[in-house]
Amino acid sequence: MNHSPLLSAHETAGARCAERPSKIPGSDASSVVLTFGDVPAEYAAAHSGCALFDSTERGLIAVKGEDSASFLHGLLANEVRSIAPGKGNSNLLLSAKGKVQFGFDLLRDDGEILCASEPGEAAALIAALDMYHFVEQVEFEDRSEGFAPLSLRGSKAKSVIEELVGPLPAMQDHDHIRRDWNGTSLRIISLEVAGSEGFQADAGAEHVLSLWTALTKAGATPTGQVVLDILRIEAGRAAHGVDITDDIYPQEAQLDRSFSLDKGCYIGQEVVAKIDTYGGLNKQTRVLRVSHDDPVAAGTPLLFTEDGETRKLGVVTSWAYSFALDTGVVLAYVKRKHQDTGNTFSLGEGEATIVDTPLAV
Repeated sequence: MNHSPLLSAHETAGARCAERPSKIPGSDASSVVLTFGDVPAEYAAAHSGCALFDSTERGLIAVKGEDSASFLHGLLANEVRSIAPGKGNSNLLLSAKGKVQFGFDLLRDDGEILCASEPGEAAALIAALDMYHFVEQVEFEDRSEGFAPLSLRGSKAKSVIEELVGPLPAMQDHDHIRRDWNGTSLRIISLEVAGSEGFQADAGAEHVLSLWTALTKAGATPTGQVVLDILRIEAGRAAHGVDITDDIYPQEAQLDRSFSLDKGCYIGQEVVAKIDTYGGLNKQTRVLRVSHDDPVAAGTPLLFTEDGETRKLGVVTSWAYSFALDTGVVLAYVKRKHQDTGNTFSLGEGEATIVDTPLAV
């Protein structure tokens, strides 16, 4: 969906919102919640409490038919056929040149495979998959309108969900189960949120306001995009559509959990395998501590001067203020041979130094 069904409720609650341009040409911009009014408290909840994020703009497609698993397995960069119902993974659709076209969470369900896409990308993902569809018994269905996931992370995230549905079993990454809640079926997914273990809960668009309210009453702290960006950058996680575009190889963005080197052929597999075997990446993401806390624009170069010659050795893609370091941090692509921790570059009027991640646990 283009706009969160919770937007009016967020605005009534005093949330600060901003317009987010669409990544799809010709599509309308959407609104994103920056903060609910207390960024330090939201950040603290994401570690020692339970931070609650509105993820309802994500898309969802269902791939059905007796050939769905084998069809997707031959296209996608990560496992599909070996994924059992109730399990899943992070997955990619690459170009023939091995570059990232789409990133999504894949869930295997009884009789179908679900792909939760980035906001606004569900229709484009279906179109991209359908290009390879010839005689296979496969059907695609866009379920984005009814999909309304909420994301939770922090040390108390599990206990907050258990307040609603009772004890949860031990769950691995991308495991998903259903529980009855408030007269409907609630899907609960164990899912990384901004670089840390978390959960996603989806009761559908019709019940999302009730779910949001119930989770906050159970102790979750409504949290906005400002803190989400801080958390992911402190963890060194690149974001699709922000740091990851269609000219990026998965290894450049450190998406190692999203592709397989052992599953056999898939689109772009030969390039991915050559990079793994022979190296040759020209750049890779790094987190850098900035010498000030002023925002740094995407596209700002990392410069290094030696013997009177100034060279561009990297480029910033994201900035945030880091509570862990009490200064600004950036996520940037840094050229090879210059990616070691401690390397320092000129960045606008200040400096930026590569640091180890994660910055906070």
